[in-house]
Amino acid sequence: MLFVGIDVAKDKHDCFITNTDGEVLFKPFTITNNLDGFDELYQKIESVMEDVSKVKVGLEATGHYSYNLLGYLLDKGLPTYVINPLHTNLYRKSLSLRQTKTDKVDARTIASMLMSDVNLKSYSDTSYHNEELKSLTRYRFDKVKERAKLKVSISRLVCILFPEIEKLVPTLHMNSVYELLYEFPGAKYVASAHLTRLANLVETASKGHYTKNTAITFREAARTSIGSNMPAKSLELKHTIKLIRELDSEIEEIENEIKIIMDKINSPILSIPGISYRMGAMILAEIGDFSQFDSPDKILAYAGMSPSTYQSGQLDNCHSRMEKRGSRYLRYALFNATTYVCLWDPTFKAYLAKKRSEGKHYYVALSHATKKLVRVIYKLETSGQQYIEAV
Repeated sequence: MLFVGIDVAKDKHDCFITNTDGEVLFKPFTITNNLDGFDELYQKIESVMEDVSKVKVGLEATGHYSYNLLGYLLDKGLPTYVINPLHTNLYRKSLSLRQTKTDKVDARTIASMLMSDVNLKSYSDTSYHNEELKSLTRYRFDKVKERAKLKVSISRLVCILFPEIEKLVPTLHMNSVYELLYEFPGAKYVASAHLTRLANLVETASKGHYTKNTAITFREAARTSIGSNMPAKSLELKHTIKLIRELDSEIEEIENEIKIIMDKINSPILSIPGISYRMGAMILAEIGDFSQFDSPDKILAYAGMSPSTYQSGQLDNCHSRMEKRGSRYLRYALFNATTYVCLWDPTFKAYLAKKRSEGKHYYVALSHATKKLVRVIYKLETSGQQYIEAV
């Protein structure tokens, strides 16, 4: 059996190749992060390889730096293992008390982990291509977060320029209000607007929901407004609205791509009431290959949702907190999905109510419901069954 340890970096990768007997087949060597370097690595593996099934290649999960090399190794059909850097670090420390860490040592450590077979599972081609969905869902997450910050800016600017309008509309963040504020960015502009133009604008933007009477209300409020006349802030407001609209368009485009992939996957996770294709996609993308997890508890640990434990001698923490040391994206998606599932599914709604009746804080009760949801998702994904609502 061949064991290949690779320590991944930005411009180069350090490699080490050994066999079951611990014989060093190639001393630690460095390859460049390009096709020539990848080919050099494969040629060395091929020169000592009898059968591709008797090869194990390991590398650390280092984000985008390892992505191209991982794709190359999978295309060559080599069984590849992606290892959490935290596991590598702990394993290296378990071998020696000396504080020794170099790229070449890490390559040896990874090869040693493969030899010891410490509960590692190979990275499947499906997992690799699942990165497309992960990239899209994380990209959407960042865009939505960016848009949320801009919406806070809108609220701040309106408070300066035309604070009264906030009490005249359900929310500032609707197309009709944005249209009004983009055209008339401040109380001064609304107050001096021609009524016919103002009425046509709000009626068109609201698709008939707002009439001429609404326009009159807006203008009267503007004429008695305490809002400041600050051209610089008005310009900032217009630009912020423009940026939000651009983000809306980008998010819609991203969501269309996500939906195309989700339609192909046809996952049973979408049969759970309250889970949209957006949150469902994020959960699936972050978990990846469910066969990589032996139980739902392993998924909870990966999401950083397992309770932390501290015990030493007679000291034992009685108020265990969530670890929050896993995928923050998965944690966000699970909590978000659970909130809606508890609204739409009677079983989960009753379960949340039960936990609340036990005196648990809402978020503590929701975390219990999240764990229940993970168990349900795991069952559906591993069995291929659809969710059946309780009657």
